[in-house]
Amino acid sequence: MALILPLIRREIAGRYRGSMLGLLWSLLNPLFMLAVYTFVFGVVMKSRWTMPDQHNATHSTGEFAVILFCGLIVFQFFAEVISLSPGLIVANSNYVKKIVFPIQILPVVSAGAALFHAAVSLVVLLVFAYVVFGSVPLTVFLAPVVFAPFVVMVIGVAWTLASIGVYFRDMSQIVSPLVTATMFLSPVFFQRTALPSWLRPWLSLNPLAIPVESFRNVVLFGVAPDWPALGYYSLVAIAVALLGYQFFQKTRRGFADVL
Repeated sequence: MALILPLIRREIAGRYRGSMLGLLWSLLNPLFMLAVYTFVFGVVMKSRWTMPDQHNATHSTGEFAVILFCGLIVFQFFAEVISLSPGLIVANSNYVKKIVFPIQILPVVSAGAALFHAAVSLVVLLVFAYVVFGSVPLTVFLAPVVFAPFVVMVIGVAWTLASIGVYFRDMSQIVSPLVTATMFLSPVFFQRTALPSWLRPWLSLNPLAIPVESFRNVVLFGVAPDWPALGYYSLVAIAVALLGYQFFQKTRRGFADVL
């Protein structure tokens, strides 16, 4: 941990070094994407959302924007870590070749930087939610509990992709469209209830589905997460992380030869 935190700070600072707006980009980028998606789905396509205490999907564009932004926070964390993972070791080959360095922490550092951006976006979301809905539910304090298994899952996948990316450089090109597909096949832009009944259980196979729904429930709707579903997800996340770590440790022996 003593090494991870300084590397996370360096990763965040290095990403915006030399830019005029600096860390402000971590706020402007998600706001820009929010404006684009809100216009496309809320204004042009007129998408609507059924609130937990309502039977009809009627609300303002502002409310839809907040609901959409909440799901995008989860997706952006996932996309940032997973998209960078295949090239993570290749981009830091000096750590592999020249010095003794615990390279297994690199995906953790990447996740830490993405978690910082998610936290910034969450602050913005809470401000918008207070303005639009008039209050923020107390269940928002459960957000870290909901997000933690998702972070563990993503780090496990990142270990796997980072290792494969050393030996198979095309992995970055494969991951990019898969990340986009994962977003559009997750409940970021639609509700589970919008799907046919036979298809709804299969939605949970998407690694974003349960985190997005649970995060939205506790942050915006004041609804407790589905604890059994979150419990199963946590067990799967731990298994993915352990398998990803073991795979990384076994394959890292050949990194220096390939790089």
